[in-house]
Amino acid sequence: MELKSITNKLKRDNHIAEGTAYSILVIISISHFLNDMIQSVVPAIYPIIKENFSLTFAEIGLITFVFQMASSILQPFTGLYADKHPQPFALSLGMCFTLVGLLLLAFAGQFWLLILSVSVIGFGSAIFHPEASRVAQMASGGRKSLAQSIFQVGGNGGSAVGPLLAAAIVLPFGQWAISWFAIAAVLASIIMIRVGGWYKSKLAYAVRHNIAKPQPNTDISSARKHWALIILVLLIFSKYFYTACITSYFTFFLMDKFHIGIGASQLCLFAFLFAFALGTVAGGMFGDRFGRKYVIWISILGSAPFAIALPFMDSLRWTVFMAFMSGLVIASAFSSIVVYATDLMPDKVGLIAGIFFGLMFGLGGLGSAFFGWLADLTSIEFIFQISAFLPLLGVVAGFLPDTRNKL
Repeated sequence: MELKSITNKLKRDNHIAEGTAYSILVIISISHFLNDMIQSVVPAIYPIIKENFSLTFAEIGLITFVFQMASSILQPFTGLYADKHPQPFALSLGMCFTLVGLLLLAFAGQFWLLILSVSVIGFGSAIFHPEASRVAQMASGGRKSLAQSIFQVGGNGGSAVGPLLAAAIVLPFGQWAISWFAIAAVLASIIMIRVGGWYKSKLAYAVRHNIAKPQPNTDISSARKHWALIILVLLIFSKYFYTACITSYFTFFLMDKFHIGIGASQLCLFAFLFAFALGTVAGGMFGDRFGRKYVIWISILGSAPFAIALPFMDSLRWTVFMAFMSGLVIASAFSSIVVYATDLMPDKVGLIAGIFFGLMFGLGGLGSAFFGWLADLTSIEFIFQISAFLPLLGVVAGFLPDTRNKL
């Protein structure tokens, strides 16, 4: 009986110590899908709440700003705490906050309640993303870009599907129908318990076998690390200021220029978000194979021709095509940026993930607020013409140190 117990223990240990844990990556990706699907409902219902509450574009931008900032400010702190005190079941807790915020949003009757609800959803995101990114890297088996992409594509897929579901569920029935998305939050919270159990076992395995924690990377000087991080922040700025304009105002741009309905404009936004999901997977595979620096460089700078052409197309078909291509190309950068940064500081995965996910949400919120303010002063078409040149900042990726042979 004792021999059988020892054998079972060894089997469990071998399972925990395996290479790339694809089952965990798939589960964490599904959870990310559900989490970001819920979050994408917020910008997807902007046309509804704009009409119901008689909001200006600046007030729409303020909602996005609060939503994103609630997440971005807290994520580095939750990531730093996770590095020092890992909390395997915090992922499930984060989804509970998202659930509460979602229900508040469904029945909000005043503008301040809209602000409160999106801030609670943002807080749930702040708990979820840094810890989930740590789990993805722990399950990577060394294929970090691929693992980060599998995790990230779930979020991108959820962001793409969310507007479609919002169009199918919320548009016909009204704001209260947002509460149906609570089913997704409950499901995500439950399946994250499974990931929490694996995470807890992984930590226990490391303690039992005296596995050393990741040590700081000493192959690159501190000055070059800081320089590289500054460049990465600039690239995140260019990427997410541009995508904030698309995700928040593309539907308005299409309705204004081509006189289409809300439902049709949501389908066009889905094309951009779907391309974003495809590009994320491609970026992860190419990052592990060819080097993250070059994927980052080609991704952001390579999207510039499509982004610049988009606002000047005279047909709806070509406009959507340019949006699709810009999303496909620019999406491949984020996973490589996060993994590149964690390769620079492998002992601070949670902190780095928290900073860059926080920047993603925070700069997206600032971008949405800025472009909403600018749209009120000028026009929707003008902000698309201005934002189109942001991907040209991708040229600075050429100054990143090549880490392929040093890590």
